[in-house]
Amino acid sequence: MARINDNYLKLQAGYLFPEISRRVSEFTQTNPQSSVIRLGIGDVTKPLVPAVLKAFHDGVDEMANSATFHGYGPEQGYNWLAQVIIDKAYKPLGVDLKPSEVFISDGSKCDSANILDIFDLGNKVAIGDPVYPVYNDTNVMVGRSGQMNDKGYYDGLVYMPCTEENSFNPDFPVENVDLVYLCSPNNPTGTVTTREQLKAWVDYAIKNDVVILFDAAYEAFITEADIPHSIYEIEGAKQCAIEFRSFSKTAGFTGVRCGLTVVPEELLGTTSKGEKYSFNKLWNRRQCTKFNGVSYPVQKAAAAVYSDEGWQQTKEIIDFYMENARIIREGLTEAGIQCYGGVNAPYIWLKTPQGMSSWDFFDKLLNECFVVGTPGSGFGPSGEGYFRLSAFGERENVETAVQRIKEKWGK
Repeated sequence: MARINDNYLKLQAGYLFPEISRRVSEFTQTNPQSSVIRLGIGDVTKPLVPAVLKAFHDGVDEMANSATFHGYGPEQGYNWLAQVIIDKAYKPLGVDLKPSEVFISDGSKCDSANILDIFDLGNKVAIGDPVYPVYNDTNVMVGRSGQMNDKGYYDGLVYMPCTEENSFNPDFPVENVDLVYLCSPNNPTGTVTTREQLKAWVDYAIKNDVVILFDAAYEAFITEADIPHSIYEIEGAKQCAIEFRSFSKTAGFTGVRCGLTVVPEELLGTTSKGEKYSFNKLWNRRQCTKFNGVSYPVQKAAAAVYSDEGWQQTKEIIDFYMENARIIREGLTEAGIQCYGGVNAPYIWLKTPQGMSSWDFFDKLLNECFVVGTPGSGFGPSGEGYFRLSAFGERENVETAVQRIKEKWGK
């Protein structure tokens, strides 16, 4: 009889967002007349911008003509898209990359999980707390952890608390580790890592032979000029870091699917024999074996994001969401609720009022305000007592949600 992967049984609860969906579905079935506003899951609400949609259509039309039809594309993505990303997204930051270092994929969520294929299970991993659940759960799934302990942590993984005391930026792990996940702008807290803090992390990684897995999926939402958009803005980062980016929130590709991972050629690991080997070559082999690439029309659409017209239109949508974030942040602050984030990220991380637990606040917000958010405890034990609201919504809904909360918890 076929054996299952017992590591999946270590996962103590259903994935956070399906549990939210279950509770909301149960509530709406019982209260069909309620007008529920969803500011929980970070899904976009605005459609693709015209320049991107035109490129998407053009790509589809090319597939209908034998002279321009595209079959299998390169698993790494088309070279022209990689070059557009380098020229438009990295060179303005002072970062030089080669097309061979940029791998186009179907999303940073997938890549941040799949990247574990090229690392030995013996590597010790450090993860923030609270944290995007994919980092934690996928390490459990591949067998890098033990069971969950009574504190809510998995034995075998190293957790770095992100609290008010350290401004939600983790301190260096006390014990020796091999891999560290960093996310800036951060999901869920909406906070960012400053240039000085990121330099300290790069210096730490080089000194201790650590690889940083840097999630920059929300870099396009940064509004402050001195906050790094890429870890490669820091000298030496190509020697110690892999970076993930996404078109999902930046350009509304959550249902279209396109992202990228940068694996510098100078980033080296060690074989079991103690020899140095390229992680870039390993990731290339992994993608060629397990991935067939992103469809041609989607890559055409992704390239159009960085056209002059496309980026202007895309930036308008980003600005719209960040105005939503401002409305939420300032409205909650007026109500006496302590908030973080919402300046360089589309997420507001709030302290639950009256000392409520995260899930109790979720239920109260849903049942009394008809507003859906995300319990902080779902992102890790240090998220207990906090709550995440997303700025991805229509303006009227955001304003109504904030008004309902102010009426309930206002001073």
